[in-house]
Amino acid sequence: MLNIFHSIFFSPGSESVKTISKVSVKAGASVSIPCSYDGKYKNHVKYLCKGYVWSSCTYEIRTDSQRETGKYSISDDKSQNILNMTLKHLTADDTYYWCIVEINNGGDIGERFLLSVTTGTPILSVADQNVIGYIGEKITINCSYRDSGGVSWCKLGSTCVTVSGNIDAATINTAVSNVISVTMSGLQSESSGWYYCVKGDFQMPVHLTVTVKPTGNSVTPLMILAIPLSVLIFIVIVALSILFVLRGTSKSDRTSAAIWFTINEFRSFKCVKKE
Repeated sequence: MLNIFHSIFFSPGSESVKTISKVSVKAGASVSIPCSYDGKYKNHVKYLCKGYVWSSCTYEIRTDSQRETGKYSISDDKSQNILNMTLKHLTADDTYYWCIVEINNGGDIGERFLLSVTTGTPILSVADQNVIGYIGEKITINCSYRDSGGVSWCKLGSTCVTVSGNIDAATINTAVSNVISVTMSGLQSESSGWYYCVKGDFQMPVHLTVTVKPTGNSVTPLMILAIPLSVLIFIVIVALSILFVLRGTSKSDRTSAAIWFTINEFRSFKCVKKE
């Protein structure tokens, strides 16, 4: 009866939904899992479900209700057709989850993923799951591992490369022990998205954001404040110097000098403002 219910109301392993299959994570840490879906489901509700079998899994978080709790957060990037899920404070109890798209008047579709939570060093990991690259330049992403098996670099919902290939001119270097070094060249805006390292049965997702490189001559608010401050300091120093000199002169001489100083400093200040 359970299998009949499952086949009628849910379609596991659907080609319309893709996610990571197996991730190694350190206990107590957090991990972000992307889930791609077909564009026709852009406006459908999506949810995260916990459990080995979908028919008995528990709803943890949905896109049509509170999108962040102490344990989970979820966001739907409809421009990329990507559901982003973050799982926090992981323990050995966090194992099987489902990324699911709700189908009105039909069977929901989804894909299951496994978290392998360890107290030691994860089998496959990255320093940061979110990296930034610049248009026209290249970026290198390092994935550390401690297990045997084949090596590849993939784009979520697309193809994989093993040595070099057509994912933004990606090349893979394993010359350094226990490190998969992936270099992507000639980055473009469309290069942004979710990728993942593969080592054996494990994957580790990485989100790349490609943007325009900031210029070095931009003026910051601190610099704007520093300009009039420097003028004020200069005026004070000059004023103190004049007062020191005037100590040995007559009263009338001091008055004339003070008037001269005031007029000239006012002119200098006006010139600074014009510049």
